[in-house]
Amino acid sequence: MDKRRNISSGAKWEDIFGYSRAVRVGNVIEVSGTTAVDENSEVVGRGDMYEQARYALGKIERAIREAGGRLEDVVRTRVYLADMDMFDQAAKAHREFFGEIKPASSAIKAILVQEELLVEIEATAIVMEREMET
Repeated sequence: MDKRRNISSGAKWEDIFGYSRAVRVGNVIEVSGTTAVDENSEVVGRGDMYEQARYALGKIERAIREAGGRLEDVVRTRVYLADMDMFDQAAKAHREFFGEIKPASSAIKAILVQEELLVEIEATAIVMEREMET
């Protein structure tokens, strides 16, 4: 059985709610729903879907790297949107991170945990064996 590795971002909510930013088991990394909340629990990019999506995707990328993966390993994203009229802004940010990778993805209208949050994103990565670079 492959060992489980929990990745923490240090957010206070991880202990309050009982979750990890990401979990790696074997070659699979699951990243929790990620929002534009910084290390001081402040919302980044208030009112700006694009900026919130970029911030959340950056947090996802850091968690995947800490777990030993790369963005290229992402096979699935789920994008939860508070306002579907802002879909194009979230899509622009998603494309900046995944335009060449093109993981399977869903966009879902959702009520998020704070009114100021416009987007929450989850990701699944499968870390593939890579040839040793010389």
